[in-house]
Amino acid sequence: MTRESLIAQWLADEAAQKARQVGGPGPGVARPEQLAGLDGLQTMQAMMNGELPYAEIAQTLNFMLVEIERGRAVFQGEPLAAHLNPLGTVHGGWFATLLDSALGCAVHSMMPVGRAYTTAELGINLVRAIHPARVSRVRAEGQVQHCGRQLATATARLVGPDGTLYAHASTTCLVFEIPSQSRA
Repeated sequence: MTRESLIAQWLADEAAQKARQVGGPGPGVARPEQLAGLDGLQTMQAMMNGELPYAEIAQTLNFMLVEIERGRAVFQGEPLAAHLNPLGTVHGGWFATLLDSALGCAVHSMMPVGRAYTTAELGINLVRAIHPARVSRVRAEGQVQHCGRQLATATARLVGPDGTLYAHASTTCLVFEIPSQSRA
């Protein structure tokens, strides 16, 4: 697939995702009763389908979840001038948030009903600067490496449509039982 055809596919994926969310709740936080009985993958699919709110930071930083399956999450982002550091390249925090989202959602997709996770460690390697004038879209693909009862690990890569690697990351997450409302 050529770079141009891949960009066209990415834009089509983005448009399809935006269309699924039209009329949905938009950004926000899901209420516990909305999540009751859903496993992590079902929760993520409901967000993608516009049935549950998605994280507001995705709107703030101009990225979105475009693919989710068990143990894998793909986010697509468009770097903007608002994301630049003083040197004119995309700020490392934008890289980090995009990669952290892909990592976390990949882990989240593995959670059974009644279980959740929190990031314990996040490691990122920025290997190439992103210049918005030259790179219109990037994708962060997170993949779970291990998901156990107490610990999960995942890795992610941030790439451009031509396959250029801009960063890679890893995470270790603590997995735990969600406290019931009656114990709160």
